[in-house]
Amino acid sequence: MRKVFLLMRLLLCLGSTQAQQNFSEVDKWLDNHADEMGGRLILLVCKDGKIVYNKDANNVTRKQKIFAKYAAKKQGKTADLSDFTPTTRLPIASCSKWLSAALVMTFVDEGKLSLNDTVGKYLPALSKTGKGDITISNCLSHMTGIKSPDLRKDLEEMKTLGSMDEAIARIAQFPMEGKPGKVFRYSNTGLQIAGAVIEKIGGKSFEALFSQRIAKPLEMKNTDFGKGKVPLPAGGAGSTPVDYTNFLTMILNKGTFHGKRILSEKSVELMQINRVTPDVKVAYSPAEAGSFGYGYGEWVMDNSSVSSQGMFGSYPWVDNNKRYCAFLMTFYLKPDSRKERYAELKKLVDKVLD
Repeated sequence: MRKVFLLMRLLLCLGSTQAQQNFSEVDKWLDNHADEMGGRLILLVCKDGKIVYNKDANNVTRKQKIFAKYAAKKQGKTADLSDFTPTTRLPIASCSKWLSAALVMTFVDEGKLSLNDTVGKYLPALSKTGKGDITISNCLSHMTGIKSPDLRKDLEEMKTLGSMDEAIARIAQFPMEGKPGKVFRYSNTGLQIAGAVIEKIGGKSFEALFSQRIAKPLEMKNTDFGKGKVPLPAGGAGSTPVDYTNFLTMILNKGTFHGKRILSEKSVELMQINRVTPDVKVAYSPAEAGSFGYGYGEWVMDNSSVSSQGMFGSYPWVDNNKRYCAFLMTFYLKPDSRKERYAELKKLVDKVLD
């Protein structure tokens, strides 16, 4: 009952706020693009601590229905093709990276970890294969210099392992492709290493640390990294639009949420500095990122906006100049034209909130 009450209160507040602004073009865009973005989607926009826009669209095609039913049957389940809501929970893939980087930064804020610390100090297995000099900063910015496997293949193989130590032993065997800090390769590796480091420092599992330091203080009641034997900091989280918007609100508010300090203002600023400078070789960057820069766990889109889009199409962003944040939840795999769609959608929302 309490969940129903909170959702009703959210929607009542939304209705009064949304009436003051004209999101009709955004409505049309979502309705027109739903079928090519998995058939279902939902967008939440938050400004001044309030949800000012909440719109879902459902345009599931016959082909998508057949595939959903087939996939569900294979897992012994019934296909759920209901509309997405603010509390719908889905895997968020690489949107997880932003959450994990923030978790690591809580240790930096407490002085328990330095961005210049080398990982060999905590993980001797990496020192034995010449990777001990990689820094925490390198890990958070995908500049370890390690030549990592394909993202999807890597995640699947990680799921077969029995512990974080096994994951680090596996990473220790990957070849190097350049000097740490001088090669950018978007991958799972750096955040996996950083996750192992904070487990050593914090004396708890990655999942427990995330719950204690990020999820609970941000009231992210339906967000976690699963119950697998090996946590996947770079892509293993499941979340909801409401939960993730709470996180984005904290980032927008320079580290605070409902009067509570989650991250220092300095840490939020450090996360948003583009570290892919002209002297850095780009070994791999996903097509949908285009020419974006990268900070810690997040893409730096321009001088004011940051994001951390996921492989399944979900797209969170924060616009520091216009002082709002937004989360588009979707679930589909084809990355074709994502970059252009993201840009179109953000432009429409920007126009409303100018």
